[in-house]
Amino acid sequence: MAAVAVDISLPHLDRPFDYLVPELLADSAVPGCRVRVRFAGRLTDGFVLRRTQASKHSGELSYLERVLSPEPVLTAEIAGLARAVADRYGGTLADVLRLAIPPRHSGPARMASAGSAGAQAHDTAAAQTDSPPAAAPPDDAAAATAMAGRWDRYRAGPSYLAALADGRSPRAVWSALPGPGWAGEIASAVRAVRRSGRGALVVVPDARDLKVADAALSAELGLGKHVVLSASLGPAERYRRWLAVARGEYSVVAGTRSAVFAPVPDLGLVVLWDEGDDLHAEPRAPYPHAREVLALRAHRAGCAALIGGFARTAEAALLISGGWARPLQADRPTVRECAPVVHPAGAEAELARDEAARTARLPSLALRTAAAALANGPVLVQVPRRGYLSAVACERCHVQARCNCGGPAELPGPQAPLRCGWCGAAIGRSCRQCGHQGLRALVTGAGRTAEELGRAFGSVPVLSSGGSSVLDRVGPEPAVVVATPGAEPVADSGYSAAVLVDGWVMLGMASLRAAEEALRRWMNAAALVRPATQGGSVVVVADAGQPAVQALIRWDPATFADRELAERAELRFPPAARMAALTGPSAGVAALVAATELPADAELLGPLPVPGRRGSPELIRFLVRVPRSQGSELAVALRAGQAVRSATKEPAMVRVQLDPAALI
Repeated sequence: MAAVAVDISLPHLDRPFDYLVPELLADSAVPGCRVRVRFAGRLTDGFVLRRTQASKHSGELSYLERVLSPEPVLTAEIAGLARAVADRYGGTLADVLRLAIPPRHSGPARMASAGSAGAQAHDTAAAQTDSPPAAAPPDDAAAATAMAGRWDRYRAGPSYLAALADGRSPRAVWSALPGPGWAGEIASAVRAVRRSGRGALVVVPDARDLKVADAALSAELGLGKHVVLSASLGPAERYRRWLAVARGEYSVVAGTRSAVFAPVPDLGLVVLWDEGDDLHAEPRAPYPHAREVLALRAHRAGCAALIGGFARTAEAALLISGGWARPLQADRPTVRECAPVVHPAGAEAELARDEAARTARLPSLALRTAAAALANGPVLVQVPRRGYLSAVACERCHVQARCNCGGPAELPGPQAPLRCGWCGAAIGRSCRQCGHQGLRALVTGAGRTAEELGRAFGSVPVLSSGGSSVLDRVGPEPAVVVATPGAEPVADSGYSAAVLVDGWVMLGMASLRAAEEALRRWMNAAALVRPATQGGSVVVVADAGQPAVQALIRWDPATFADRELAERAELRFPPAARMAALTGPSAGVAALVAATELPADAELLGPLPVPGRRGSPELIRFLVRVPRSQGSELAVALRAGQAVRSATKEPAMVRVQLDPAALI
């Protein structure tokens, strides 16, 4: 008998199903292997969860059709974690397993017999990777010295590493000091936990950060001592590496969001870098966040956790205030030694000198700072929008230009025709309101900014990084580097200055996390600038009275995150409360609300119209809010309501997302 998790996402079928195991497959149908079963008359994939002697099902049972591979790719730990993630987000186990286990990649000749030696030989060959030769790691004394040298800048850094090396499991929310050393500090923590004989999992937002972490781990552990997992590897290579980890050939894994479920043996440490980056949020159902998955995994496995970045979110502050983790940060004198000096363009002293600083996009302070800094190296200019002109309006009546579909008109280049930012259709220049053909810029992108700076600093090159053309590094020579958030290249000797323009764009986003996200992007860019002791400076073009700007000036993300958490608790917003967003056609959302027995203290907010393109079906959104203590009840209730709808085959699809990043 085998209990099988069948690959079916219908909520009313979210449970294991028992199947008889034919004698031919008795040895190969091991827990964790992939199988093919017949469900509702169709062949469907699944995973064997466990083998049993008897079944509670009183009816007739079907047999397993075949074993796709006897390789146990679903470990007991990952199966339990996947079930816990599905329960937390009101999803199904099948949806989580699709995120957790990469698809099996077969060669051109697909195996006909699931339990055959050929299938096993295929997966054995798939696990063989051309790893680089292992370099000799540094001796223990040298490694201990290196670790202390990197972590002694933090108040509890040495004791945190000592706890990892002793086999204990400390959990910390880490406020990293500015500079390029974050990857080396993560690698030091990984080496410390390896000294206790345990494994480690490091998760970063994107391929650029993964490349940096990969190099740091190789330098700290030696070549071939860890493996990288990323969707960009391609299905064949990713599956080969996954099998190698599942077989215990690697104890250290680094990867992006999809690696949170990597089956690292004897896991001792989970690390999440830049925990506020929206790339950590899974866009597929049930929409889990890497921070929550790793925190849940650390709790279930009893392992250590290191969750951090240059900035800090309200969710991370909640982990500290709730006692789940401790803060790991440097003393104020150390922060001042490592951080650049930050000047707000809207400060009172600057306004007295330059009255236009309040409204100018590039005030004189920014231009003066950049001009002076170019004598000592490159200058970074962060622009929040890509393109040339992201939004334009009539020069005469100031009415914004729009397409027939309702999308905003944008100008891709100085001589390019107008086009729609949504559908890409060409748009005429004549204003529909007054007929005038002149245009004025509403939102300036990185392309236009680079053009303006090229005229202002004609003696130095102007480099652009963003979109499909992202630079990894720039040299120490004087240059102006215009980059969008997340695409800032690293300067070999650090930037001599940075200018953060259009702060109003990020602070003015219609989002609960606007200020939090603005501070994160600013700090990530400012961390690339040399310390103030080496002449590094940052100019932020934003209102100096904004809390996010003040936090950047002081380089104090912890106080800002505590303030954000307190304000959200007062307003009963996440993460102080749990919320669910129900999005879909009005009839479908109403049917789901009617079918769901919400917790006693639940509040139903809405309906809210969902902004969309003209001509698309009209959607609405309800928000369900409960106290944080009733979050599990809300997830159970919503899954039960979805099960009622799926059992009756109601056609209207409703997207259910717990703890959504955006509430509108």
